[in-house]
Amino acid sequence: MSFLLSLSRFIDSLNEKIGHGISWALLLAVLICTGNAVVRYVFNMSSNGWLEIQWYLFAAIFLLATSYTLRRNEHVRIDVIVSHFSKRTQVWIDLIGFIVFLMPATLLILYYGAPYAWISIQNQEVSSNAGGLIVWPVKLLIPVGFVLLALQGISEIIKRIGYLKGLVPASAFEKQAATPEEEIAAIKAANQIN
Repeated sequence: MSFLLSLSRFIDSLNEKIGHGISWALLLAVLICTGNAVVRYVFNMSSNGWLEIQWYLFAAIFLLATSYTLRRNEHVRIDVIVSHFSKRTQVWIDLIGFIVFLMPATLLILYYGAPYAWISIQNQEVSSNAGGLIVWPVKLLIPVGFVLLALQGISEIIKRIGYLKGLVPASAFEKQAATPEEEIAAIKAANQIN
C-alpha cells in the first residue's frame, strides 16, 4: 500500500502543478478577449485566429483543470444529502462513485478521444475558417485532459481505500477551499503588504 500512496502523492503533485500553471491561461484568455473586443469595435477589424485562440484557451482551462478540481474535491456533488452520513459512509459513496461512474466514463472518452486526436494530428488539421488556426493541438487536449483525470481518479481511489484502512487522514482528500473567514484574513493581509 505504501507504493500506491506514493503514487497517489505523485499524481496529486502533478495535477496541482498543472492546475496552477493552467490558471495563467485564464488571464491570457481574458486579455485576448478584451483586445479582440477593442479592436473589433474601435477599429472595425477582426481576426478568426484571435477568436479561435480564445476557444482553445477555454478548452485548455476546462480539460486540464478538471483533474485539479477533482484533486481539491471541488467538483459537483450532492453534499446536501451526503453530509448527513458518517465520514466512513461518505468515503464509501465517493469510492463507489469513482469506480462505477468516473473511471468508466473517463476511459470511454479516452477510447474515443485518442483516435479522434490522432487522426487530426496525422492530417495536420487546420480550421476551415479564413485565417483560422491549426486544430490538432486543441483536439490533443481531449486525451491529455482525460488521462490526467483518470490518473487523479486512481489517486482518489487509493486515498479513499487508505482512509478505510486507517492509513490516510481524511484531510488528504477533503475540500481544500478556504473558509470565508480565511479568505477575508488573506485579503486583509494582502492589502497590508501593498
